[in-house]
Amino acid sequence: MFEKILIANRGEIACRIIRTCRRLGIATVAVYSEADAGALHVRMADEAVYIGGAPATESYLLADRIIAAAKETGAQAIHPGFGFLSERASFVEAVKEAGLVFIGPPAPAIAAMGDKIESKRLAAKAKVSTVPGYIGEIATAEEAVGIAEEVGLPVMIKASAGGGGKGMRIAHSAAEVRDGFRSAQNEARSSFGDERVFIERYVDQPRHIEIQVLADGHGNCLYLWERECSIQRRHQKVVEEAPSPFIDEETRKAMGAQAVALSQAVGYQSAGTVEFIVDQHRNFYFLEMNTRLQVEHPVTEMITGLDLVEWMIRIAAGEKLPFGQADIRRDGWAIESRVYAEDPARGFLPSIGRLQRYQEPPEAEGVRVDSGVTEGAEISMYYDPMIAKLVTWGLDRDAAIERHQDALDRFYVRGIHHNMAFLSAVMAHPRFREGRLSTDFIAEEFPEGFSGRELSRPEQQAMAAIAAFLHLRQSTRDRSLERQDLVVEFDREQIALVAEPAGRNEIRFGLGDEVVVVAGNWWPGEPLAEVRVNGRPASVQVDRVGPYLHMWHRGAVAAALVLRPEVAALSALMPIKEPPDLSKYVLSPMPGLLVALKVDVGTEVKMGEEVAVVEAMKMENVLRALADGKVKAIHAEPGASLSVDQKIVEFE
Repeated sequence: MFEKILIANRGEIACRIIRTCRRLGIATVAVYSEADAGALHVRMADEAVYIGGAPATESYLLADRIIAAAKETGAQAIHPGFGFLSERASFVEAVKEAGLVFIGPPAPAIAAMGDKIESKRLAAKAKVSTVPGYIGEIATAEEAVGIAEEVGLPVMIKASAGGGGKGMRIAHSAAEVRDGFRSAQNEARSSFGDERVFIERYVDQPRHIEIQVLADGHGNCLYLWERECSIQRRHQKVVEEAPSPFIDEETRKAMGAQAVALSQAVGYQSAGTVEFIVDQHRNFYFLEMNTRLQVEHPVTEMITGLDLVEWMIRIAAGEKLPFGQADIRRDGWAIESRVYAEDPARGFLPSIGRLQRYQEPPEAEGVRVDSGVTEGAEISMYYDPMIAKLVTWGLDRDAAIERHQDALDRFYVRGIHHNMAFLSAVMAHPRFREGRLSTDFIAEEFPEGFSGRELSRPEQQAMAAIAAFLHLRQSTRDRSLERQDLVVEFDREQIALVAEPAGRNEIRFGLGDEVVVVAGNWWPGEPLAEVRVNGRPASVQVDRVGPYLHMWHRGAVAAALVLRPEVAALSALMPIKEPPDLSKYVLSPMPGLLVALKVDVGTEVKMGEEVAVVEAMKMENVLRALADGKVKAIHAEPGASLSVDQKIVEFE
C-alpha cells in the first residue's frame, strides 16, 4: 500500500479522496492554483504545493508541475480525480516515466476510450450496441450539414475528446447544424484542446443510464449495477440515482455484460463507467466510456457499500479484487443532486462570488454531503460551478426522495445564486416521482427556467401562518402573546389571519374556516426555522430583508410582509413600480469574459444574429439580437470582465 498520494485536482473531489486516504492511513499532498490558495482541500491535506495561476491552463492542466510536486514531496502515486488530466493518456505515461504510479486505468485504455470516434469503432468490434451515425472526423460546417442530412435529422454533434456535457449540441435543421458545429468546435478546443467533432443520430426521449465497472490487474472485471443520470441541463447531469427506476433485471444484466466486455476489450483496470442511451423500449446504445471516477459515484457507493476511491487505490497498488460478481449487493435506493452556483431564473447560467453563509444539512442516517467549500469561500469563474453534492439513501425510492427534500430544506447558502430550490422542485415533480424521465426532462418541464415553485392554496396558507409565527416570535420575544389580527402579503396578495396562543411556543392561526397551528423554538437571526405545522415537521429557510421575510421550503420561494390590518389596507393602494425598459441593450446574462464582439457602431443586425460571446466556467454563451436594429454604442470591448446585466451593446 502507498504511504503518500498526491491528488492532482481541487474542490470536492480532492476533499473526498483525502477523506478515504485518511481512513486508510495514507498521507496526502494537495496542489493548488493562485485562486485556490485558501481552499478547503489545501487545508485538509497533509502537504500542499502551489503550481500556478488561476486558469487551469496555468495550473491544474500542467502535468510537469504536478509530477514535480509529487517527486518533491515524496508521493508514490497520483490520483487525478475527475476532469483536468484524469483522462489524458500522455499524463499517465509521464507519471509512469517519472517512477510514480497513476491511480487509474492504463494509458492505452484511456487513449482508446477518450477518443469518441475510436471508442465507437472498438465498441462495435466488441459487439456493444452503438447509435447510428458518422464515425469519422468532420472538417467543415458544410460537410457536417451533408452528413447530418444523410444520417437523418435531428442529430447530436459531439466533441471527440469531450466530457461533462462540453462540446455537445443538438441540431434539428441545417442551420442548427452549421451553428452547432462551430460552437461545439470552439467549446471543445477551449475545454480539451481538441476541436474534432462527430455526428450521430439523436435518440428521441432518451434516458441516460450508465454502468459502473471495477477491474483489477489480475483479469477480474465486475459491474456494480447502474445509475440513471437522465436529469440534465445542457447535457450536464444534475440529478443521478441508483438503481434506475426504468431498467428491468434482464436489461440490467445485458448492459452489465456489454460494459464488462468493452472494459476487457481495452484491458481496463481501475474504476470506470460505460454510458448508454436507452430508448423508451429499453433498447440501449453505447454512448461513451469515462475512464475515471465519475462525479456521481457516491450513489453506487451508497447501495453497494463499496468505497470506489479505496478500490482504485488498492488496484493501483496491485491488489486483487477479493469479491466476485455474485457478491455485489444492491441495497435500497440512493439519489444525488449537484448543488451548483448558478441562477435557474436566468437559464441556469453560472453565478460567481463569495459564500457569505454556508451551512450544510446536519449529519444524519442516509444523508451525505461531498463538498469542497466552507463559509467565506470564493466561487471562481475559472472552474466548474459545482458547490457540493447532496446524496441521500432510503430503503426505497420514495424514502430516498423524501430524505433528499428534507436535506435540501436544511442546506443554507447565501452570497451567490444556487439551484437548490430548483432541485427541490424536481424532487416534488409528479413526473420525477413516477420515474418518467428523459434527458429532455428539464427542457420540457422548465422551458423558461425556474424562479420558484408555485404554491397551492393550502401551501400558501401554511406559509402565511409560518411567516406570521416568525414575525410574532421576533416582535413579542419574551412577552406573552395576545390575540392579534394580522395580514400576510405575498406579491400583493393578502391573507388575513387571527393569531392566538395555543401553548408553549405554539400559536393557532385562524384563516376563515381553516385553522393552522404552528409550533417551534425559532429565534430571530437563525437562518433555519424548524417548525411543526399542524403536527407535521417543516424546515423553512428564513432571511430578513428590510420589512420582508424571505422564505423558501420544498422549492417554493416566498417574500412575506406581515402587517396590521390598517397598514395592509394602505399597502394595497401602493402603485406598482414598473421595471426599466432595457430592450435596446444586449446585457451580459452572467459574470464572465467577453471573448468576442461581432458588431461595431453603425452595424445593422437582424433578429437572431450573433452579437457577442461571453464565456465563464468553461461555458460559451452566444448572445443574439432579439429584434432588428442598428448599433448605437459599444459599452464593453473583447477581453473585458463582465458582471451580471452589464451593458455590452446598445441599439438605436
